[in-house]
Amino acid sequence: MPSDLTPDHVESAARVLGGHAHRTPVLRSRRLDAMAGCEIHLKAEHLQRVGAFKFRGAFHALSRLTPEQRRAGVVAYSSGNHAQAVALAARELGMPATIVMPHDAPASKVAATEGYGARVVRYDRYTESREEIGAGLAEREGLTLVPPFDHPDVIAGQGTAALELLEQAGPLDVLVTPLGGGGLLAGTLLAVQGRSPATEVYAVEPAAGDDGRRSLAERRVVRIETPRTIADGAQTTSLGELTFPLIREHVAGIVTATDEQLIGAMRIVASTLKQVVEPTGVLALAGVLSGAVPVAGRRVGVVLSGGNIDLLRFAALVADPGGEPVPPTV
Repeated sequence: MPSDLTPDHVESAARVLGGHAHRTPVLRSRRLDAMAGCEIHLKAEHLQRVGAFKFRGAFHALSRLTPEQRRAGVVAYSSGNHAQAVALAARELGMPATIVMPHDAPASKVAATEGYGARVVRYDRYTESREEIGAGLAEREGLTLVPPFDHPDVIAGQGTAALELLEQAGPLDVLVTPLGGGGLLAGTLLAVQGRSPATEVYAVEPAAGDDGRRSLAERRVVRIETPRTIADGAQTTSLGELTFPLIREHVAGIVTATDEQLIGAMRIVASTLKQVVEPTGVLALAGVLSGAVPVAGRRVGVVLSGGNIDLLRFAALVADPGGEPVPPTV
């Protein structure tokens, strides 16, 4: 698998995605600016097709398969957003899809994946290896494996969100993304390298799963046990072989956010912007609001990466019976 990714690969992916992926809006809030002490531009990828940025990488990767590979079909593993993205992309491109999903994946994500026509195979994320299950299915059934982040076409596709943000918001001092396996971050770094090399890129991962921060500090890929966090889309155990070198070379820093900070960010987005964003989707914003990312007085881009969460689960997380009254939207 080639690893010589360049900014041109992201630009090419943007041309492929034209007319297929949504050009999602950029949201602004004076209240958020005041809370963070900076000018925040929120890239609303929770409004992307399938409710997450993952559609970009999945469609781009599947669009590059050969006719023979399309006829045989694809297999992917995911807790939900990549699952839905591959399922929808496969349906649009006329190929069968099998998705390996954990037993504790959000019900809404499983239902959506099956609704797009994919076959779902379940597993236990704490005792079984999704990579081994996916590889086994690919070998036995002749399927093409499309991993959620460690794939050049997936990385290039994910980077198109940053391209759009830079076009829509103009020059940014800082750009912040969530971090799981590193596909979005790696693609963002490539996009920024080509379009706005002076922009500093930071990433935010769950405090319970800080393998990215540790990998950056140790200059090697650090593997951990599956983290227990409400950010189900970032319950990865390591960065990828392709994503890590890009991250190590170009990222300005990796910080973490606790589950409590994620809930606070979800509540703020809901009350201020009237938007439903899942826990993983607010990782980057939580890192900004907590002060972990240095943003004071700067123009800052933040990726809201996904909005796929059961509404009852969302309501239970953001409910705060003993909290302070929510200030009016400004």
